[in-house]
Amino acid sequence: MTTTTSATAAAQPGAAEDVLKFITDDCDIVVPLGFGEPPILLDTIEAHATELNQVRIHRMLTYVSRRYTRGEFGTHLHHIDYYLGPGSREAYWNGQCDLVPNHFSEMPLLLRRVNPALFIARAAGPDEHGYFSLGTSADYSATFIGQVPFFLEVTPDTPFTCGENQIHISQLAGWIRSDAGFPAITRRPPSPKDHAIAGYIADMIPDGACLQVGFGSIPDALLSSLTGHRDLGIHTEAFSDGLMNLVEAGVATGARKKHHRNKAVTTFADGSPKLLHWLDRNVGVIFLPVNWTNDPRVIGDEPNFVSINATTEVDLMGQAASETMAGRYWSSSGGQADFARGTMYSPGGKGFLVLHSTTNDGRGRIRSILTPGSVVTTDKNDVDHVVTEYGVAELRGANLSERASRLIAIAHPDHRDELRFDARKAGLLH
Repeated sequence: MTTTTSATAAAQPGAAEDVLKFITDDCDIVVPLGFGEPPILLDTIEAHATELNQVRIHRMLTYVSRRYTRGEFGTHLHHIDYYLGPGSREAYWNGQCDLVPNHFSEMPLLLRRVNPALFIARAAGPDEHGYFSLGTSADYSATFIGQVPFFLEVTPDTPFTCGENQIHISQLAGWIRSDAGFPAITRRPPSPKDHAIAGYIADMIPDGACLQVGFGSIPDALLSSLTGHRDLGIHTEAFSDGLMNLVEAGVATGARKKHHRNKAVTTFADGSPKLLHWLDRNVGVIFLPVNWTNDPRVIGDEPNFVSINATTEVDLMGQAASETMAGRYWSSSGGQADFARGTMYSPGGKGFLVLHSTTNDGRGRIRSILTPGSVVTTDKNDVDHVVTEYGVAELRGANLSERASRLIAIAHPDHRDELRFDARKAGLLH
């Protein structure tokens, strides 16, 4: 469905209540992930929730807990999540919202099946040509520009970013201005274990490699350890402060990339106010839809692709559970499997899954079998390297006995004897 309004009708910002004109009974609304949330528009929808009937809001990675995510409006307004964040995790545990399993690359396809009636998003603009930018987002939202009505909330600190996440004023259902800020994001600084893991990986990354790096203290430690590298490329789903630092230092030039040479490619960003300011009108970073950035075929066509992502548990066959903790859902798959598959096909590609050898209370993360209730995010055939503070286990092409031996060697020393016993009992070691 292609829906546009005249440029004249949308030329001036309206009132937040105008968004209600585009919400009908039994309809689906989509919100970008993370910083793409339009807070005043959502406040307005919540304020009128009891006037709505069977309206569903679809989104990933919520940072702020809201009344509708907690199920306070019943069937009037319901939250459907695709990647749990701090704003929805507890609501899911309490049975107040739904979680749909997915690969991040397939999100546009899944959303097309629900036939969304409206996208609401935070934005920057308009510029002198009448274009708005979806700011920190391209994700699944950019795919629907020109096909589904968009209602935007323009806020002062939203960067006007470049790429395929721009929308002309003639394509809008409406827009408002607000002074809403971004939610504060707190991340744990890297620990000595994180730096040890980062050191192993940094030594295995060649100059000219193309990087995908997730969020977290281990990826942050890795990025800070790459300052001696040259001509690294960036093709990632999440753009962070650490990647900004590599670009500013002249380390990540993208000079050897095949796709979008000399540019950093991402599908969303979040981080510090400095990062948001740096992204504003920065033509060196392009935001592209996730069904392209995370397509394993695109990733596999980029030589020397290196993917680094976190996991929570790995069993002795190499199965990685990355979305559950102690058997309970914590997040979702995201793009981990997308990049694991893509990296496998990249000439010279290397994939790394990283984790500490134990939890904070000493429980082993390299396990004979995954904790009951855990789900496999990246299957054993797609896992390349597993890294803890005790070393690197190279799994691709290894037989089951070799896999078990290599994983035991990077487990915490206190757990290795028990793991060997369990591996022999299971027939993995002879």
